[in-house]
Amino acid sequence: MLPIEANSNPEPPVSEGPYPIAKPVHPQPVRADAEEDFEYVERPRPRRRRSQKLSKWVRGMLALMAIGFLAVMGAAAYIHPYATDEDGNRVARTMATHTQLGMEPCNMVVMTGKPCPACGMTTSFSLLVHGDVPNSLRANWVGTLMAVWWFSLIPWGFACAIRGRLLFIRNGELWMTVGLTIVLTLMVARWAVIFFG
Repeated sequence: MLPIEANSNPEPPVSEGPYPIAKPVHPQPVRADAEEDFEYVERPRPRRRRSQKLSKWVRGMLALMAIGFLAVMGAAAYIHPYATDEDGNRVARTMATHTQLGMEPCNMVVMTGKPCPACGMTTSFSLLVHGDVPNSLRANWVGTLMAVWWFSLIPWGFACAIRGRLLFIRNGELWMTVGLTIVLTLMVARWAVIFFG
C-alpha cells in the first residue's frame, strides 16, 4: 500500500456549524458621475376611464326625461300658488294647487283631514318657480329639494343625449336609485312628523 503524501498547503478547517461562513464584502467607492449612468423614466399617469357610449334608445330616453321635467316646470309656472285673505292681502298657499290642473283633491285630506306624503309638492314647485323660496320650503321642503334636483337634470339630460355619454357620473342607474331612495325617505319622514305629531 502506497504511502499518502502530506499536503504542503492544507486548506483551513471549515466550520461544522449549521450556517455557512459569509465572505467579507468590500463596498465599492461611488463615482462622482454615477448619476449619469441612470436614466429616469417618468411613469405615465393612468387615464381617467370615460363612460361608455350610450345607445340611441338611452339617448332618446334622456332627452324625453329632460323634456318631461321641463314640462313639469312649465306647469308649475302656470299654477297660481297664492290666495287672497279677508283683508285682500296675497297669501302663499301650502297645498291643493294641483286642482288648478283639473285634478281631484287629495283623498287622504278629504278622509282624515291630514296631508299625505306628497301633499304640498306641486305648491312648493310652483312657489319655487315663482321665486318664493321661503314659502316653497314652508309648503313642502322635500318638494323644494326635488325641484332643484329636477332643474339640474334638465340641462344634464340634454347634454348627455347630445354627446352620447353620461357626464360627471359613470353609473346613471345607481345615481337615480340613490336619489329616489333619499327623496322617498325624506317624504315619508316629513309626513310621519306631521301625521303623528
